[in-house]
Amino acid sequence: MRRVRCESRGGPLFVEETPVPEPGPGELLVRAEAIGVTLPVVRKVTEAAEPGPLGGEIAGEVRAVGEGVTRFDTGDRVTGLCVGHGYADFALLHEAMASPVPAGARAVDAVALVRGGLVALGALAAARPEPGETALVTAAASGVGHLAVQLARTRGAGRVVGAVSDPAKADFVRGLGADHVVTYGEDSWGAPVDYALDAVGGELLTPALGALAPGGRLVAYSSGGGTVRAYDLLVGAKSVIGYQTARIARGKPELYERWREELWRLFAAGEIEPVVHGEFTLADAAKAHGEIEARVNRGKVVLIP
Repeated sequence: MRRVRCESRGGPLFVEETPVPEPGPGELLVRAEAIGVTLPVVRKVTEAAEPGPLGGEIAGEVRAVGEGVTRFDTGDRVTGLCVGHGYADFALLHEAMASPVPAGARAVDAVALVRGGLVALGALAAARPEPGETALVTAAASGVGHLAVQLARTRGAGRVVGAVSDPAKADFVRGLGADHVVTYGEDSWGAPVDYALDAVGGELLTPALGALAPGGRLVAYSSGGGTVRAYDLLVGAKSVIGYQTARIARGKPELYERWREELWRLFAAGEIEPVVHGEFTLADAAKAHGEIEARVNRGKVVLIP
């Protein structure tokens, strides 16, 4: 089978031939139909001191199951987060990280919807939104952000503001349901909001915090780091909440599963629509990463083996 590897910081990415892996205890062998490209994996290539397997969201058909697997069988279509080698024709997916793909749903819809949607729903839950409150979503055109804009509306937001890196993305974000779109460099992001979902971090934390009304909440779920001054929180009675999806997946699996079901329900009802920015072959994985590095993607970037 084909597999994409990276042997040094910054790349290059290359395709190699390797045997199809055997599923171990609790694992599924999945014939990948679609692979979601994520910012953390892109950063693993560009920033990690040591190269490692390129994981990610995968969707496809179960071809074999390991010892102890009880929820799935060969022929089932599943999606989930692969922590090993995911950029490949076949990948190993732990049963606990897998969920079924409903009949009629495309693999690209699964990788664009489930993982990003779970992050967006979790960040929203951490913000504790009240009906009618105003929401701000940074990286609003990204794989997670474009779902967060839509989900904020389904959770009763009275006004949704999308923040983007490039004004060329404004029409796309408005099409998702945002009432107002701002770019990061603007002096003002408009009327204050009640809560903000930040996927960027770093220097953007300061303007995102400044966009909050008194008593507002900022949920930080990016891997971009950054610091916040305590005084900036005290003066406006604001709060910053860190959110990590893995904590919910490990500690509250029942809630995680309810969120998955909610995402598919909203998708089937047409209340949210995952957008695929582009589909790339395994051989073009570097180009797919380049779309995210250049911040030009509108929606999810997907590899098709």
